[in-house]
Amino acid sequence: MNRDLLIRVVSDQRKLRFKPDDLPRAGPMPPDKEIVVISGIRRCGKSTLLHELRDYHSEESDYYLNFDDERLINFTVDDFQILHEIFIELYGNQTVFYFDEIQNIKGWERFVRRLYDHGNKVFILGSNASMLSRELGTHLTGRYYQVELFPFSFREFLKLTSRICPESSIMTTQESAGLKAAFNEYFLKGGFPAYLKSENKQYLKSLYEGILYRDVMVRNGLTSERELLELVHFMASNTSKLFSYNSLAGVIGVKNATTVKKYLGFLHNTYLIFLVNKYDTSLKKQLHNPKKGYFIDPGLVREIGFFHSEDNGRLLENIVFIELKRRAKDVYYHQSKRECDFVIKEKNRIVEAIQVSWSLYDSNTRKREVSGLIDALACYGLNDGMILTDSEEDLFEQDGYRITVKPVWKWLLFDND
Repeated sequence: MNRDLLIRVVSDQRKLRFKPDDLPRAGPMPPDKEIVVISGIRRCGKSTLLHELRDYHSEESDYYLNFDDERLINFTVDDFQILHEIFIELYGNQTVFYFDEIQNIKGWERFVRRLYDHGNKVFILGSNASMLSRELGTHLTGRYYQVELFPFSFREFLKLTSRICPESSIMTTQESAGLKAAFNEYFLKGGFPAYLKSENKQYLKSLYEGILYRDVMVRNGLTSERELLELVHFMASNTSKLFSYNSLAGVIGVKNATTVKKYLGFLHNTYLIFLVNKYDTSLKKQLHNPKKGYFIDPGLVREIGFFHSEDNGRLLENIVFIELKRRAKDVYYHQSKRECDFVIKEKNRIVEAIQVSWSLYDSNTRKREVSGLIDALACYGLNDGMILTDSEEDLFEQDGYRITVKPVWKWLLFDND
């Protein structure tokens, strides 16, 4: 790496800061000692959070570099020592480092480990789950604190659009109607910050293509564009439905189900797609049973897939799943005599069961959804369950089980434990 060019890149990037019109990505202040790893899909606000942290450590905010810069294409692990020397030369001695997309550099974890061992604080951003976790697990075990960032939550969406969120779930009719209208908008647009500001659908298209071609195909040396496009389109159009690797292989026309599994692994690493297993005490059975697929954002999945109005229930389920992930829940689906959309595991046991349905007005739908929830409650020894809907609210007992029916928007705002 040319030293003069590296100095120019460092100087240019140092000027990047948290902008007044950026919405802060609030979260718990990370521990003082550990390396902090902030991961998530591209353009979800990770860099904004990093610049917030730089403002917080304002006296030591200069040791910053974003490796997702074409001028750093020749940067290798040998250049980290030169980078450190340049930091000191330009800005004096500091003990806090900020690195964006550092996983682009093979061997980065050894340099970060050295910084940590010498008492420095390091913040790392990355958009590839596998590449980060592999190096972290190998060289930095027990030394890092990980934060997974998602596109804006509904609460953040309200702040961005200058809507007031009541402090209590007890509210006036006007407040309730206003929040439901806001949720209808969030249901369509999702939570990518730049898209919410511009409302230019070309942005979502460009974001998706960048993830697909740059983060999946180029990074993993793939050449079968048609297969990958058809796979993502089918998964998006059938979000929350059960699938097997064999069935997907037939859909996209590949002979080997292992190829589909590999593709989905690459897509998962970008945080675009999440796969959910059926809960079973046997890990082997979990791996072999059909899975469900969910997408990172309701606005993006609409851009990728094909939907009718009757698909709204599945899109609502997708929003619930992403919120569960945002709350760091260990999520499975249940299927025995009946199916329940989500069961939550804590300390090797299921502690919560959640069903999602657009509406319970239809008697057949209500019977199916309640039966599936009760089947899960009975299976895991639970007394209380929840059904999340678009707008209905209720509380009743059936077969000795207490069931709460609640609109998804209320659950998003007031049930975050």
